[in-house]
Amino acid sequence: MNLFRSTAAVVLMLGVTFATPSLAEKKYDTGASDTEIKVGQTIPLSGPASAYGAIGKVQAAYIRMINDQGGVNGRKINLIQYDDAYNPPKTVEQIRKLVEGDEVLTTFQIIGTPPNAAVQKYLNENKVPQLLASTGATRFTDPKRFPWTIAFNPNYQSEAHIYAKFILANHPNAKIAILYQNDDLGKDYVKGLKDALGAKASTMIVAEASYELSDPTVDSQLVKLKSSGADLFFDITTPKFGAQAIRKAAELGWKPVHILDINATPVSQTLVPAGLDNAKDIVSVNYGKDPLDPQWANDEGMKRYKAFMAKYAPNEDANSGIATYGYSTAALLTQILKQCGDDLTRANIIKQATNVRDYIPDLALPGMTPSTEPDDYRINKQFQMMRFDGQRWVLFGPVLTDDFKVD
Repeated sequence: MNLFRSTAAVVLMLGVTFATPSLAEKKYDTGASDTEIKVGQTIPLSGPASAYGAIGKVQAAYIRMINDQGGVNGRKINLIQYDDAYNPPKTVEQIRKLVEGDEVLTTFQIIGTPPNAAVQKYLNENKVPQLLASTGATRFTDPKRFPWTIAFNPNYQSEAHIYAKFILANHPNAKIAILYQNDDLGKDYVKGLKDALGAKASTMIVAEASYELSDPTVDSQLVKLKSSGADLFFDITTPKFGAQAIRKAAELGWKPVHILDINATPVSQTLVPAGLDNAKDIVSVNYGKDPLDPQWANDEGMKRYKAFMAKYAPNEDANSGIATYGYSTAALLTQILKQCGDDLTRANIIKQATNVRDYIPDLALPGMTPSTEPDDYRINKQFQMMRFDGQRWVLFGPVLTDDFKVD
């Protein structure tokens, strides 16, 4: 009997020994299998931010390309997209449908600050990755409070720190007027600018005006800001309202130094509707290559991008920053899923997303390398200034890294 027990124990031990590697080879959470990875997303195909709907169209095209190439580690990506009209209650409804109905493994690139804010708590409570959220509000790069959320966009406060540095170096006596979207997006930019201006903020900033997403125009806000006597305009908007602000400033004959946040810089979605002449000399930042910039004509990454657009998204504007953004975010999603290997659990997705190293995107500016760490969820922390010349954005100055520290 003792011999039998010993033999049985050995057999069981051997069984565990042999079984463990096979169990370790593949790990799946809901939404993943040997053949498929379910990814869910809301995008604004309608509503006040519908210009951003093209992001999702390019991302879907990129996923088609990846699937045509055999998928990721032999698995096809099933990207499920719903229109939320940039309406937070609608986002909540659609994200719940994706998680509880479609049973996606992860969300991806939910677009916009208000929509992301509306579902952040729900996704974190359910331990579903809010992966590469399309927002730069600070609350989406806060691993202590929201460990299941990681944003793709540069932190809005980081971007504003760069503008403050530019203002102090080039316009130290400026009288600043600020227009901002009355939500986390706008308030983060305002905070970042004030923090980095330091003690000078209280004297340099002479006027502030906010707008709601439901506002038909920002005309009255522009009239107020011009009347303040400001000679520098910090324009914190999204494409629709950015175009209105640029056009109204021109109608008013107001010609301040004009700084435009990166969200509103797409030429075809903002500057063309505003009038290219009206947009001349506006200043902003970038962290990616512009297809309209001739210096990238023979760049290998740009060639891959343009070949992709011609084949998979021929109806989208390949020269738009919205298209390059869609391409870059879908490429990073693919990289993260590749890093996951056969461990397609939600926890491993976050682990890999916060351990991106030595990844050189096709469209990153030279000298810029996205990187993340478990205690620093900021993917993009580097910028270069750019100025609109009436036809395209022209880069100037060195690559700048946000090194401003705030409590």
